[in-house]
Amino acid sequence: MKLNQSVYKDQAWNFISETPGFLADNVQLVLAFGERFLLERFDLYDQLRARYPNADIVINSTSGEIYLDKVHDDSIIVTAIEFEKTAVRTVQIDISKHTESYKAGEKIAEALDAPDLSALFLISDGSWVNGSDLIEALNQLLKQPVPVSGGLAGDGARFERTVVGLNQNPAAGKIVGIGFYGHDLKVGHGSMGGWDVFGPEREVTKATYNVLYQIDDKHALDLYKEYLGKYAESLPSAALLFPLSMRTTAESEPLVRTILAIDEETKSMTFAGEMPEKALVRFMKANFDRLIDASATAANTSMNQLHFAPELAILVSCIGRKLVLGQRTEEEVEAAREVFGNNAVMTGFYSYGEISPLQSSARCELHNQTMTVTVFSEN
Repeated sequence: MKLNQSVYKDQAWNFISETPGFLADNVQLVLAFGERFLLERFDLYDQLRARYPNADIVINSTSGEIYLDKVHDDSIIVTAIEFEKTAVRTVQIDISKHTESYKAGEKIAEALDAPDLSALFLISDGSWVNGSDLIEALNQLLKQPVPVSGGLAGDGARFERTVVGLNQNPAAGKIVGIGFYGHDLKVGHGSMGGWDVFGPEREVTKATYNVLYQIDDKHALDLYKEYLGKYAESLPSAALLFPLSMRTTAESEPLVRTILAIDEETKSMTFAGEMPEKALVRFMKANFDRLIDASATAANTSMNQLHFAPELAILVSCIGRKLVLGQRTEEEVEAAREVFGNNAVMTGFYSYGEISPLQSSARCELHNQTMTVTVFSEN
């Protein structure tokens, strides 16, 4: 695997790194993660197409860019990948409302599934897509278990619109699937939150898609405020400090769900992922040191599946973590770098949702408020 990284910032391109022997004409895949306003003003696709004439080019908006062991804003980080023994296939699906998400997952599985599929990476619109349904379709329809990871595009802390594009300038309502084929590519993944849970586990008794109305037959917002105490006065911004742990069944692993909005009239809360009825939920609170340690844990988990150092590491973290950690945000990226060492090329972005299995043998899930890591190496 040979890689080239460059960044567009302050109206200029800057070179970051390049593997010896890298040839732009041989690049199969380009990943470009950038700030939404910058992507909409800047004709990025044509520039990248001129530079990498034979590559599939994937572009998406972010809530912050990860490169050079740091977290950046108002930039576009471009990573060009030249595989030596791995084939790449891509597909783009258009979506206009969240109810089409399962069908979109079906189309991705149909387009990319194959006996030699070794991994699948998803970059999805983060505003219109029901990530839970999208991933459920892939879990059900892929004919063999392969690691599925990726993230939902971001839009800073604005939550206005997100954009994604495959071989075009990015637009709203796009989902891109990237399939990797062959047995020489080794892929590892890890996802960890690091939040503290408190209070008893309770049952969701009334919900519609991602809107939670009642917990244990009590108004969800009233119960939430009761647990927040003095912090309830700072809602809705305080909700980022207090996400919910959710298990769809008593046997399921817990997932973290971010609260996007509250409704005082209906006493409800809207989440960045599905909140099904009969799910079991528990309140959570931020622990800064554990959030940062979780990044190292996710990186170690991904490394343990490779058994050797990665060549490429893609980090997808949550806008909620960035807002909570504030000036300490870079510490979670630095924690991952310490695990990978200095040789791995690292890229990534802050998202509206993270996609990864919780364990190496587990089905894929949609996460919020986690650091999710995917690492790649060729034999």
